[in-house]
Amino acid sequence: MLVSVPPEGAPPRPPRLARPHPLPRLAEPACVLPAPDGVEEFWEDVRRRGTPLLGPDPLGSDDHAAVTFLWRGGPATRAVRVLPNKLGDPRDPEGNRMRQVPGTDVWHWTLRLRHDWRGTYDLYVDESDGPDPATPEYGPWLRTRHRSDPFNSRTLPRRWTADPVPYAELPAAPRAVDWEPRPGVARGSVTEHKRSGRRVWLYEPPRAQAEPVDLLVLLDGEHWQPLLGLNHLLDNLIADGRIPPVAAVLPEAVDEATRWAELACRPEFVALLVDEILPWAATRLPVTDDPARTVIAGQSLGGLTAAYAASVAPHRFGNVLVQSGSFWWPDGPDAEWLTRALAGTPRLPVRFRLSFGEQEWVALPAARRLRDTLAQAGYEDASYREFNGGHDYLCWRTELADGLVELLGR
Repeated sequence: MLVSVPPEGAPPRPPRLARPHPLPRLAEPACVLPAPDGVEEFWEDVRRRGTPLLGPDPLGSDDHAAVTFLWRGGPATRAVRVLPNKLGDPRDPEGNRMRQVPGTDVWHWTLRLRHDWRGTYDLYVDESDGPDPATPEYGPWLRTRHRSDPFNSRTLPRRWTADPVPYAELPAAPRAVDWEPRPGVARGSVTEHKRSGRRVWLYEPPRAQAEPVDLLVLLDGEHWQPLLGLNHLLDNLIADGRIPPVAAVLPEAVDEATRWAELACRPEFVALLVDEILPWAATRLPVTDDPARTVIAGQSLGGLTAAYAASVAPHRFGNVLVQSGSFWWPDGPDAEWLTRALAGTPRLPVRFRLSFGEQEWVALPAARRLRDTLAQAGYEDASYREFNGGHDYLCWRTELADGLVELLGR
């Protein structure tokens, strides 16, 4: 097991790095822009097609497309910014600013993207009711001016607030069909409890099992179960025979401050899982105590903590499923602490499944160093992949499904 002591007192934020490559912006949109007398017809077509609009790649590639985001402004609209997940640069906010078609209410912004990209996105609209754009207060104020996309009905619940956030999927992007409830599929049961000062959701697979079933521990449970419906995914994967019957324990993160305090390689949090929550859950679920049949999973800081938990408690967690783990942690002189700790530790009986978004410029360098470190340390069964997306539950849904099949399917 890992014996190195993690640092304390790190700032609750990732490194502040500029985007290493410019956004792939296009000057021309994926549609014909209207003249002033053709605006109503234009918006009627947009309403029928839905946003964003897709068009052929102006460079002629079959595996890329022009992707145009749109906003219908009003007389007071001064500016519109669009931020697809991780397709922007905080140090260059003007790069995400839409342009207005002169004499119309049409605002547009276009990127050249590979045809397997997917992502959620935010729109921020300045309707002349805020500070002067030349003042320092303007940027933070504009980030509070969220607007929904009236031409896009595809949404996910936003983290923490559950407000709808729109998303786009290009034609070759993976679809989260395994998350959709299916008629005729045997359904497991979900119960909500209060344990150790937090809510915990338990999923029990359908039908009584003669033997203890596999176990999934999934962090940030308040988002995965009540908002995203993890039970539907597990029902479908079990019904299809892609994974064996599995039970799930989903503790909540409580709030952002608690999440930063607990999901940063804290031994106290691992002890909470191993010594309190899991023994309690075992009195309510028919679960195995075999680490080889147990998966701990998480995203972002949750992914970092999932890997840390298996490293200090390999007797309990034999499989780690990580999406976009924060292996850069902490931001400061002890950067990438867990990777360095694993490099100095004999190979553990733990299997790693890691995936990261190609657009995550802050996380990717550390992720690739962790991949190389695991290979050098003898983790020949570790897997690593990069998907065309960002730091995004839209991507993490399918990555979670694929990871469960890889780690538990047999």
